[in-house]
Formats: sequence, C-alpha cells, structure tokens
Amino acid sequence: MNIQAMMKQAQKLQKEMTDTKNKIDNMEFVGKSSAVTVTVNGKKQILNVKITGEEFSNEDIEMLEDMVMVAVNDAMKQVDQEIENKMGKYTQGMPGLF
Repeated sequence: MNIQAMMKQAQKLQKEMTDTKNKIDNMEFVGKSSAVTVTVNGKKQILNVKITGEEFSNEDIEMLEDMVMVAVNDAMKQVDQEIENKMGKYTQGMPGLF
C-alpha cells in the first residue's frame, strides 16, 4: 500500500469518525433515579432536569432543577477544559479525539 492510499484511507476514516461524533452529539440520553430524571445530549450537556416529590412545592422544584442543571454543566465544562489543557498537546490536529 502506498502512502497516498494510506492518506486517503486515513481521511475517509477521519470523516467517518467526525460524522459519527456529530450524530452522537445530537442524540439525547435520559438517566433516571427515583425522583430525578436528567436529559443530556451527546456533548454531555444537561438539557433538562426533572425532580418529582410531594415534599417540595412546584416553585422549589423548578428552582432546584435549574440550579442542578447549571452546576453540573459548569462542572462538565471544567472537566473539558482540564482535558484540553492536559491532553491538547497530544491531540493537535486531531479534533474530537477527547
């Protein structure tokens, strides 16, 4: 196999990986635990938090859902930044690897 064929195959593989990653990024995943349901996308961003419980008023639940969503998304962003800071030197030129 010559170098040109290898490069072409690598480009095809990179495109397939990018396409697959984009599909996953646009998917939604739902996690459930007793009184809590969380919906996230493939980018690990929380889209919705739903809390049910008779011990809370509706206003309290809505405020708590928003606070949980903001806090977890902030933590996820910090993880992504740390990964980029520590791993970026290894992945330059390879977008979407981590």
